[in-house]
Formats: sequence, C-alpha cells, structure tokens
Amino acid sequence: MNTGTHPILQTTKNNGVVTLRLNRPGQFNALSEAMLQALLEQLELLHQDDSLRCVVIESTGRAFCAGHDLKEMRSQPSLTYYRYLFAKCGKVMQGIQSLPVPVIAKVQGIATAAGCQLVAACDLAICTDSAKFAVSGINVGLFCSTPAVALSRNISSKRAFEMLVTARFIDAAKARDWGLVNDAVPEAQLDERVDALLTDILSKSPTAIRYGKQMFYKQKQMALADAYDYAADVMARNMMEEDAMEGIDAFLEKRVAIWKD
Repeated sequence: MNTGTHPILQTTKNNGVVTLRLNRPGQFNALSEAMLQALLEQLELLHQDDSLRCVVIESTGRAFCAGHDLKEMRSQPSLTYYRYLFAKCGKVMQGIQSLPVPVIAKVQGIATAAGCQLVAACDLAICTDSAKFAVSGINVGLFCSTPAVALSRNISSKRAFEMLVTARFIDAAKARDWGLVNDAVPEAQLDERVDALLTDILSKSPTAIRYGKQMFYKQKQMALADAYDYAADVMARNMMEEDAMEGIDAFLEKRVAIWKD
C-alpha cells in the first residue's frame, strides 16, 4: 500500500512495515535540507502510528547516501545556517532511535559521511557485499563530527577515529566484522535477507519489542546499578502485558502464541 510519495522521499506501508526510500539518485541520495525535512516529517508521523511494526530505510540508484549536499552547504556560508543544518540532521538521527520499533538500513553502493551516519543510526543494517562505507569529510577539510557520534556508538573508538582522520573506505566484510552492519550479502540476495529479518521481527510480540527498544538505548546511558534497576522495572511492567502472559502460556502448552494486535 502506498502511503505517500514525495519527489525526494518515497514512503510505502505494507503489513505494518513502512519503507522510506531516499530518491535523489542523480545526487547519490545526498541529504539536502529538503531531504532532512522530509525525513523529519515522516518520522514524526511514524511516532503517532500505533500499527507500525518496523521501518526500512533504502535508496534508489547506485548509492545508499553520499552524505550532506556539499553544493547546498557552500551556497549558504553562515554559521547560523550550518548550526541549523547539522542540528536538523541530528534530529533525524535521534528520531530514528526514538521510534518505538526497529529501523533497518538496507544498503547498496556507498554510504559516506552523513550517509554512513544514517546507517549507524539505524538499529539494524543489511548491505550488499559490494557496499562501501567512509566518513570522508576530512578530505575537504571538514571533520565528520556529527557522523562521529553515531559511528563511535557502533564500532570501537580506535576504528572509528581511524576512519574519521583518514577517510579510508571500509568494505562490506569489514563493516560487518566491526559491527557497523549486521550482514553483507550478494546484491541479488539483499531483498531476501531483509525480508527474512522482517519476518523474524514481525513474528514477535509488538508490545515486547516496543518495551525493548526504548529500554535498550536508555540503559546504555546509565551506570550499571541504575541500568539494572531500570531494566527490572521495565521487565516487570512488560510481564503484566497480555502478550507476555499469552507467550508464556503458549510455551507451556506447546502451541503458537497469538499476539495482541
């Protein structure tokens, strides 16, 4: 089912799964101000969608996302504008994490600078085995400071810093080994691999996943004792939900659980 088409961002929904497709192939799907605004607006709508189960972010053309639109950036040389632009990009990345359902990056081609940040901001990522990743701002005299936030929360500090100061590309196999993506597959298998991941997610309790995603990121910012206290409270409240009771009963009775819509 088509839920909306924007010249630069195409949105579809099917069985609770919303696909956001970046659609600037001629510009390698660069994150222009208009693209960031379109993403923000869609994320705000998705926050209000109780039927939402999962989100997939993908792109048209040969590249996943080449980062910010450099021509647009140079056309407005103002500190006020740059602060506004990078803050807007940060809101998009935080909006992805704050969605109550998993967000999957479906990656082909290159993902550079803020495009690599977009991959890192997603909860899960599957790429083709020919995909490449870099944070390349340093090549034009601009340290990728905002991409560094997401990147350093996915891979080790030394690996992230090396990428940031050298702008070297890493291939799909290395991205998988370092933890930037979950899996790298031949291009012909990309749809199948993402669909299999979606099938697994959709087979689980929607309520439990919504509890779990919020808890997962919030506890990472806490001290250990505080994290356990918080997680224990979340788990107790989750146990009081119909899905948890149904799931345990189904397990004990050796039958398939029927989750609440």
